[in-house]
Amino acid sequence: MLLVFSSFIKRPNIPPSKKFVVVLDAGHGGKDPGNIGNGFKEKDIALKVVLEVGKELEKDPNIQVIYTRKDDKFIDLFVRGKIANKANADLFVSVHCNSHKSDAHGTETFVLGTHRNETNFEVAKKENSVIFMEDDYEKNYEGFDPNSPESVMSILLSQEEYLDQSIMLASLIQNKFTNVLKRKNRGVKQAGFIVLHQTVMPSVLVEMGFLTYREEGAYLNSRKGQLEISTSIVNAILEYKHSIDNNIGSIYSTSEIAYENEEQSSKDITFKIQIAASSNALETKSYNFKGLENISRIKEGSLYKYFYGSTNNYEDTKLLEVEAKKKGYNSSFVVAFKDGKKIDLIDALKSTAN
Repeated sequence: MLLVFSSFIKRPNIPPSKKFVVVLDAGHGGKDPGNIGNGFKEKDIALKVVLEVGKELEKDPNIQVIYTRKDDKFIDLFVRGKIANKANADLFVSVHCNSHKSDAHGTETFVLGTHRNETNFEVAKKENSVIFMEDDYEKNYEGFDPNSPESVMSILLSQEEYLDQSIMLASLIQNKFTNVLKRKNRGVKQAGFIVLHQTVMPSVLVEMGFLTYREEGAYLNSRKGQLEISTSIVNAILEYKHSIDNNIGSIYSTSEIAYENEEQSSKDITFKIQIAASSNALETKSYNFKGLENISRIKEGSLYKYFYGSTNNYEDTKLLEVEAKKKGYNSSFVVAFKDGKKIDLIDALKSTAN
């Protein structure tokens, strides 16, 4: 039997009696208004959306919702993480609004990771700069400097264990925004947000749209917009929980992480598209794989895994994945090899970025 899938998410070791704990974090607050594009206040919009998300999630008796703030107060970033960690949360969702000097608009959801371009770094730098409003920030963040790419790079490893789950949730959120609300999709991205670094669980930061884009700002500031956005986030969280509860493989494609305008290439790193797995050793002939050629196979445990294509350039995998999906392999995803051995994709991308 041939199984087509994306990847398997490690099932959390959660006792059946334990509620699924979601920590909702409304960005900014109190003396920190966030961005105020076109006169709209990020801190107010984020809070209204978070409270709406929480109200809907609390209708599920199996979910416990915890808020980092429920009113207009300033909360240190490291305290937000402590709240989630103390609650032994299963998810941390931080909600924000974006801004830019151009007419940029659309939604994007971040997981913790390296900045693949200057734009992602600038988004993270704006959000991280909140620490300068905090007392004793040098002590609480051990010399972290939001303005330094090197400083941000140093915080990444703590979330690697949860990266797959974080990307899964981020992709679900973006899918709801894009397919249901028809919002412009700016993708799932990685950047060094310190509020995500403080947590030890799957965590995402949602940028709901740009207040600096007048039409989008008005939408986010409206009751209609806030209800639609909150409904999308709720449905994504519920879908994520359902997948985890049933130990279902994730439905995201790792290549959805946006590495714009980057040439990720290395001769000792090879990228391939994983398209299928089977308990039988199928011949790597095109007739077994819907006409796709250049198929390779490895055995992992009791399964044979099948890969399409091979390239040293990460950017080329996007074209390979498009071809695989055209043939019906809709859950295909990128994997990486070094010296013939499979390695974590994030490690491969770090190596090619150096």
